[in-house]
Amino acid sequence: MIHVKLEGHDYEYEIGELIKVFYNVDEFQFADEITNDRVGIINKLYYENEKKFSISSLYDKGKIIMEIKEEFNIEDRNPLKERKLVKQKLKLTLFELLAQYRKRRPKWGILTGIRPTKIVYELMNEGFTEEEIKNILKVQYRLNEEKIQLLINIVNIEKNLMNNKEDYVSIYIGIPFCPTKCLYCSFPSNSICKKNDKREAYIESLVYEIKEVSIILREGNKKIDTIYIGGGTPTSLTNDQLDKLFVTIKEELDLSEVREFTVEAGRPDTITIEKLETIKKHGIERISINPQTMNDPTLKLIKRDHTVEDIKSTYKLAKQIGFKTINMDLIIGLPNEGIDEFENTMKEMIKLDPENITVHTLAIKKSSILKANKEKYKLCHENSAEKMIELANKYCKKMGMSPYYMYRQKYMVGNLENIGYGKVNHECIYNIEIIEEKQTIIALGAGAVSKIYYPEENRLERVPNVTSLDHYINRTKEMVERKKKELLGKNMK
Repeated sequence: MIHVKLEGHDYEYEIGELIKVFYNVDEFQFADEITNDRVGIINKLYYENEKKFSISSLYDKGKIIMEIKEEFNIEDRNPLKERKLVKQKLKLTLFELLAQYRKRRPKWGILTGIRPTKIVYELMNEGFTEEEIKNILKVQYRLNEEKIQLLINIVNIEKNLMNNKEDYVSIYIGIPFCPTKCLYCSFPSNSICKKNDKREAYIESLVYEIKEVSIILREGNKKIDTIYIGGGTPTSLTNDQLDKLFVTIKEELDLSEVREFTVEAGRPDTITIEKLETIKKHGIERISINPQTMNDPTLKLIKRDHTVEDIKSTYKLAKQIGFKTINMDLIIGLPNEGIDEFENTMKEMIKLDPENITVHTLAIKKSSILKANKEKYKLCHENSAEKMIELANKYCKKMGMSPYYMYRQKYMVGNLENIGYGKVNHECIYNIEIIEEKQTIIALGAGAVSKIYYPEENRLERVPNVTSLDHYINRTKEMVERKKKELLGKNMK
């Protein structure tokens, strides 16, 4: 166990997140003192006359064996900018110390946040050129060339697709049902139980929320940019329930300026030709069919009740029906999968040739079955995960796709990233808007979280719906009132 001591500052969270890039969470702890019987790290901020210093020191048996020190000045006395610079300098010396000691340099440098593209946008807004931004990312954040270029490429695509007009919003509708709960899943979902099937009651409550939100949008003079129906698995609903949902959306919401409407068809074991035809007849051109892997043993292990052949036949059926864009989600680092298994998945993608692929790196979330039983499974190492990301990039390029959005999560294998790849004009605009957080997202359904964006203050206000299915069904009016209060500044009568 490594002890970590902070001196001259209290940025325990930020320092802890960076240490997790190099060590497992159970391999270090913060302490008031560094004892002589173990390895210890001191991360220190101190002042000497008018100069400021960040210093990170590594101790072994009471003696300093390595030390990184940096002097810096604070020219901008804005408190927020000063804190940001101080944290950055403290992390830089710690990063260099651990990179040398552990003999590896993580490609994302000191960045541990989930939206690294935001840094690029901030620098662009401040007037920096692309070359200057690349240098800042390299020197001030220690990103390697590969990740720097990835960020630049993504931002150059995103900025042409985003709609930052204040009178536009996107709509998210959550369907919290799944036939089974996947091993790695941490999302709120409810199994479909014939003895206590709550789907119909849920749809009734959702229809009510859609109708009330349509009134809020009209009163607030808001236009709809994109709609995304996710889950859970939306196609866990019956065909009649899906039809009722789409009819309500078309009757109650003004869709005249909607640029994109996506439905996560998700799991092949929930998709029928009738459901696909229902989706298509309502004018929806973009769906997701998510295999996660194209290896049958892994599908069984992660508790997905479908086969690779089911995925292929469902995809071909969707193509025959005529959907313009089909996205397929894949996961790097699934239990018992190595480089060969992942390459097999990518070879199968080449054969199908979808318009859009989202490549996730496995995140071991606290509320997942995988987290509770982690010791039972063989998980890939960081080097293998990095090679899988390289393979994904290579095969996606072969299919004519470019990376168009990315984000990172906590507890990801190898501290890596999730990347969306798309062919030209097949990018998912909603994904960009939700990640970049420059547009209001109004979210409906159990567990859905609205994010109201205030551009003048550049801030978000979260308005969550309750997660419990029963609570949502019984308290839908309260969920609507929360939105109305935030969006219109008044309570419902």
